Amino acid sequence: MGAPDIPPRGIEHELAERFDAGTLRAQATADRVPTFWVQPERLLEVLRYLKRDAPGPYPMLYDLSALDERTRVHRDGQPASDFTLVYQLVSFARNADLRLKVPLTGDAPSVPSATTLWPAANWYEREVWDLFGVRFAGHPHLRRILMAPTWQGHPLRKDHPARATEMGEYRLPADKELAEQEALRFRPEDWGMRRRTDASDFLFLNLGPNHPSVHGVFRIVLQLDGEEIVDAVPDIGYHHRGAEKMAERQSWHKFIPYTDRIDYLGGSMNNLPYLLAVERLAGIEVPDRAKVIRVMVCELFRIASHLVFYGTFAQDVGALSPVFFMFTDRERVFDIVEAITGGRMHPEWFRIGGVAQDLPRGWDALVREFVRYLPPRLRDYDRMVLRNRILQRRTRGIGAYTTAEAIEWGVTGPGLRACGCDWDLRKRRPYAGYDQFEFDVPLGRNGDSYDRCAVRAEEIRQSLRIVEQCLENMPQGDYKADHPLAAPPRKERTLHDIETLINHFLAASWGPVIPPGEAYAAVEATKGLTGYYLVSDGGTAPYRARIRTPSFPHLQMIPLICRGLMIPDLIAILGSIDFVMADVDR
Repeated sequence: MGAPDIPPRGIEHELAERFDAGTLRAQATADRVPTFWVQPERLLEVLRYLKRDAPGPYPMLYDLSALDERTRVHRDGQPASDFTLVYQLVSFARNADLRLKVPLTGDAPSVPSATTLWPAANWYEREVWDLFGVRFAGHPHLRRILMAPTWQGHPLRKDHPARATEMGEYRLPADKELAEQEALRFRPEDWGMRRRTDASDFLFLNLGPNHPSVHGVFRIVLQLDGEEIVDAVPDIGYHHRGAEKMAERQSWHKFIPYTDRIDYLGGSMNNLPYLLAVERLAGIEVPDRAKVIRVMVCELFRIASHLVFYGTFAQDVGALSPVFFMFTDRERVFDIVEAITGGRMHPEWFRIGGVAQDLPRGWDALVREFVRYLPPRLRDYDRMVLRNRILQRRTRGIGAYTTAEAIEWGVTGPGLRACGCDWDLRKRRPYAGYDQFEFDVPLGRNGDSYDRCAVRAEEIRQSLRIVEQCLENMPQGDYKADHPLAAPPRKERTLHDIETLINHFLAASWGPVIPPGEAYAAVEATKGLTGYYLVSDGGTAPYRARIRTPSFPHLQMIPLICRGLMIPDLIAILGSIDFVMADVDR
């Protein structure tokens, strides 16, 4: 995957030699990711160079987002811009990210589409158009993706209301209801679908948005020839709740509970990338004890999430018993989580600078019992599922993709490792203290539905190894940083002097004031890489909170890996992807 002849001076020098100063301008950021401003007319040229021609190229379009700059105050040294596009690329050879920012002016800005370079750009560009109103010239099908087709305005613009109470009373007269229904009509020709011959007609099947195998709020429109899938159109947005918009109206501290609900099976693991980005902006160093507690809780949630996947995947292909056993074991995980945090699925327990409380007495006995209990159960599950000949015939060779295809489509996590790509952020770029733990990275070979299941099954065992190391090597010390911006603030001296009481009251009610800047942080979450790109304007809430989730690009890949297969094969593929719609729609 890598290029051996990467110049030692870094991408900054390479780009300076390749492009003139008027094309690219560097910007310093709190996360120290190389960041460059590029003019819209040179965008594709720069992207093409980085993907194809640069030594140690950047083959993955990891994320594409935007922000409305029109009310931002702290933009020292940045080009004039009403809206800014933000491209984040990944180089596996360099083990590095790169960020490109494109300044745009006017109320209806336009840039050339990057879909000719990356197929993954399709949905990302539709999302930016939908939420910000930025057009992408040359996009094959630029239409709304998260909002309803009849929605007025672009919700992530600063002048768009953030609350329903600001939008007036909702009414649905009969004529409007008919118009809304008509807007939902699926017209195959609009999506580029064509008859195979002049004598044939379209045969379509709506899979969802109520089919349980697609999680209830996801639709795929299938074009069929008998039971063979000719084409597929994934349709998302039914579960969109505006999490990124809500971040702009919540304090830095009060947005933490919202992060739990993004991948609602990942619990506190969703808190971590958000908090890592906040801590980078604020310059907060987390104590060692808090780091290890965070790692332990995250790995417990990885086990819980993978058990849900393991059982429901088997159920999707016809094995009913495993899901009951695995959900029972998941409840054992939640018993430990509840004893430690007070919550189960959504404890919202991590805090800026650490965690909410120290570990309770007896936590170690609960964890020790669990790490002894689960391994024999996992051996039973392997016999029931992975060694089941019917499941193997239903999943081997089904929904397969190569490493190169996975990178083109932005696949991360177990889905990428199932192709044999040894890429785990906990190993490649250790965060939160993961460099102190010993564990292996499970890999597949074929990138099919079976390997995606096998990788996750082995990851449960590796998470158990990490949890056991936390148990045996839990350091002493504080559970939260002694920093003025840590939240909630310390209150030991609030009854001693009025100044401390006032500061505590303001910090608890308004939240901390994070210094101006921008930072990105990602974690190896249950379904792939989850990251938060945060922009602070020196206030008590994020100016912009971009949530990059793994399920969004993963679902975009469905048409590629299901064409030519049967409908039951698609059910196995959907189960093997391991997605939740809150992670897709946010």
